[in-house]
Amino acid sequence: MTLHDYDVLIIGAGLSGIGTACHLRREQPERTLAILEGRERLGGTWDLFRYPGIRSDSDIATFSFSFKPLRSRQFLADGPTIRNYLEETVREAGLGDSIHYGLQVTEADWSSASQRWLVTAVHKASGAQRQFRCRFLVCGTGYYNYAHGYRPRFPGESAFKGQWVHPQAWPEDLDYAGKRVLVIGSGATAVTLVPAMADTAAHVTMLQRSPSYIFSLPNTDHMANLLARVLPRSWVDRIVRGRNIVIQRSLFMACRAWPKTMRKLLLARVRRQVGPKVPMRHFTPDYMPWDERLCFVPDGDLLLALRDGKASVVTDRIASFTADGVQLASGAHLQADIVITATGLELQVLGGMTLKVDGEAQPLQDKMSYKGLMIEEIPNFAWIVGYTNASWTLKSDISARYLCRLFEHMDIHRHGAAIPKARGDHATDNGILDALQSGYVRRGSHLLPRQGRALPWRVMMHYGMDRRLLLREPIDDGFLRFEKAKQTPTRAEEAVQRSAAA
Repeated sequence: MTLHDYDVLIIGAGLSGIGTACHLRREQPERTLAILEGRERLGGTWDLFRYPGIRSDSDIATFSFSFKPLRSRQFLADGPTIRNYLEETVREAGLGDSIHYGLQVTEADWSSASQRWLVTAVHKASGAQRQFRCRFLVCGTGYYNYAHGYRPRFPGESAFKGQWVHPQAWPEDLDYAGKRVLVIGSGATAVTLVPAMADTAAHVTMLQRSPSYIFSLPNTDHMANLLARVLPRSWVDRIVRGRNIVIQRSLFMACRAWPKTMRKLLLARVRRQVGPKVPMRHFTPDYMPWDERLCFVPDGDLLLALRDGKASVVTDRIASFTADGVQLASGAHLQADIVITATGLELQVLGGMTLKVDGEAQPLQDKMSYKGLMIEEIPNFAWIVGYTNASWTLKSDISARYLCRLFEHMDIHRHGAAIPKARGDHATDNGILDALQSGYVRRGSHLLPRQGRALPWRVMMHYGMDRRLLLREPIDDGFLRFEKAKQTPTRAEEAVQRSAAA
């Protein structure tokens, strides 16, 4: 078996993996790298999800990479636009030959003797096993299961004679024209599907057990378009990105500081758009804003579809399915030809691979997260996890830049390993995503790394503070233990050492 050797090995060719690889190519082109992707195409989430209306729930200015603004007339970019953007990014960075497709990583084992990771993957098409070795391992798989989403079982569901669909496995040939569609769920996927299908289906009904907060925003950035007429585009990109970062953070902090006031404001916005005929109980959650992520809807498309009668929303519980629909706990019956279970994600750690150190498995739930990026006691390893209260890419971007800083520091000082080490036992019971109370977080929090009581072991979900922590504070902060290299320098190490000496 051929053993492929790299300085950096990245798992996942989605936003995190592509962004990290681009930063490395831009800042440290002498470093060898490869990306292992389990699917046959790049894009990660944005290639997997193909349901109608699929779009980002973060604005394009903060969603796109800092080094390559995504310029579009849309405020929230749709799935095809994002896929094209990622493909273009890979072409421009010359990363096409560095991505190895169809490889499911099953295990990664760190050797203290060689100071290298041995990564084992299975080629899905052939079943053949392949192995890779690297100095540093970066996991860009996100935190949910790509194989299947969360799908609860419903009473009497076998009685239903229509078609079942989960958004994570959307059939390309699904014909819903003139049919009655029932969407079960109230999160981002559901609120996207309903208006996207409403013009084609006979009727679309969103059945929810409990409501989510709906936040409507314009899908055209008029300020950016106006500035682009008088200022260089690069200036506009920076201005709009900075503005949107401030708006995102201010909205989140306002919801935390004045939850009752913000609740009233959010509900008042919905009432103005949905009209008087739709009861507000369908939009009034029993939790405060940002306990779960807000559902952003461009130009109020969901609310307009409900107001115009093309779609409807029902808040109730399922008693049992029938041959042609669902019987509700209230006694009402909803007819359906197609049932879409927009019931959420299933959380998965590290894409399902087993992480080992010297042959011993390392359960992440027993360890703390260091700077929201590395893991306590795990050498030369990073798991990139974006924000839950802002654009994912904001965090993945500065995480990649931190790794470039770390690699350069290790090369200059001839370090072979960097290992986060805690001082004393101050881990909490909180997982790294526990600030968010979404269903998939509650179901899977026990699988995630823990947080500590203080920095650098706390996960702040705060872009400004993370910029300082990752990009300005010294690499050698007393919590990251370094070990001298045991092998001869790589080409990348030699290049950095020569540069430092000069």
